[in-house]
Order: sequence, then C-alpha cells, then structure tokens
Amino acid sequence: MHIDPRTDAARRDLADVRLADRVFAPHYAAPLTWIVTTATPLVESRADNAEILTSLGSGDLFEVLELSAGYAWGRAPAAGLVGYVDANCLKAAQ
Repeated sequence: MHIDPRTDAARRDLADVRLADRVFAPHYAAPLTWIVTTATPLVESRADNAEILTSLGSGDLFEVLELSAGYAWGRAPAAGLVGYVDANCLKAAQ
C-alpha cells in the first residue's frame, strides 16, 4: 500500500497508530491535539531551508506525534498535511 509522507504521518522510526494496519514502524504514537497559539509555518523537515507546506493560524489544531528539539512533528488535520512546527507556537488542548 502506498504511503505518502506529506499526508500520512509515517516515518522510518515512528508512525501514527491510526496507520498501524497500513504501515510497519518500530514505534507508534497516538496523536495528542494541540492548539496553534501563534501563526507558524508547517514545514517538511527541521532543516533551515525546509519547504513550507502551509501556514497554520492561531486557533488551528495540530495533532502532535513527537516533540523534540523545539519542534513538534505531526499532522495538521484541516490541511491534511504532515510536517514540523515550532513547538513554542503550540499549547496543549484542554
């Protein structure tokens, strides 16, 4: 089955548990809903020159699968895209 890393939250080391029936990964994570507090780009990778996939606005939801080195990796459900955002621009949903 084809997995698209731009829309399916699956990497070599980690995948969204909702994809467990479609992809094998050493680790799975259940997404936690966070809220964007400050507009921020959703980028393809942590690299300085990473492609901007879309912009997330204040109040948008972001499904976090990993927090590491100042970035959150996960899925922006409204855009249907997977990528990285600045973790400082997020707060946990209540």
